[in-house]
Amino acid sequence: MTYVVTESCINCKHADCVEVCPAEAFHEGANFLVIHPEKCIDCEMCVSACPVDAIFFEANVPLEQKEFVALNAHYATLWPVILHKKPAMPDAEYWHGRSDRRQLLDPVPASA
Repeated sequence: MTYVVTESCINCKHADCVEVCPAEAFHEGANFLVIHPEKCIDCEMCVSACPVDAIFFEANVPLEQKEFVALNAHYATLWPVILHKKPAMPDAEYWHGRSDRRQLLDPVPASA
């Protein structure tokens, strides 16, 4: 099993989780972060570091967000690794607590 980044990260991308990950398992898209399931060592450090409660153990991902298990696995193979915290997205505060963001996920990798 692995940890999974879910909808609450879309358009926020705080990246506090990246700083605490000892496995370098996070990958960065334009407006979302994902965890590579084969790199994740299930240490759970990212869960408490996430200020928007977007990270769940795979078995505990809310039913309505189960598709994020596959999305994390897919995009982790396409997007670059992120090793250091970056500033959150400019409108992260606006998006905090809002739902129904799945359609806003941008499949483009983060720019270097």
